[in-house]
Amino acid sequence: QVQLVESGGGLVQAGESLRLSCAASGYTFRNVAMGWFRQTPGKEREFVAAISWGGGSTYYANSVKGRFTISRDNAKNTVYLQMNSLKSEDTAVYYCAAGLSAQSMDVTGVNLWGQGTQVTVSS
Repeated sequence: QVQLVESGGGLVQAGESLRLSCAASGYTFRNVAMGWFRQTPGKEREFVAAISWGGGSTYYANSVKGRFTISRDNAKNTVYLQMNSLKSEDTAVYYCAAGLSAQSMDVTGVNLWGQGTQVTVSS
């Protein structure tokens, strides 16, 4: 019923770009913080980016600062992750997430997860 659905993943060459989308349904999207996480096999899920409910504040992991941009369109119940200058180490399953706070968003603070979309960057 309540779900987040990611799309836009795929296979790209290093240096290229992708834009991920996350469509939400079944809850009040405009009043929640949203974020992106990623995970590779055998490793813990890690924070990538977050955005406040109104879009006025954004936060990024150091590994993606200057390359990734998170944004949201509340009218469309959608959050985006623009990924530029992709590197092989960006290869992972990317998960959309909803929580109460963008500033403090981590795995324990996520209330709802998407099912993930695969991003593969070849070197």
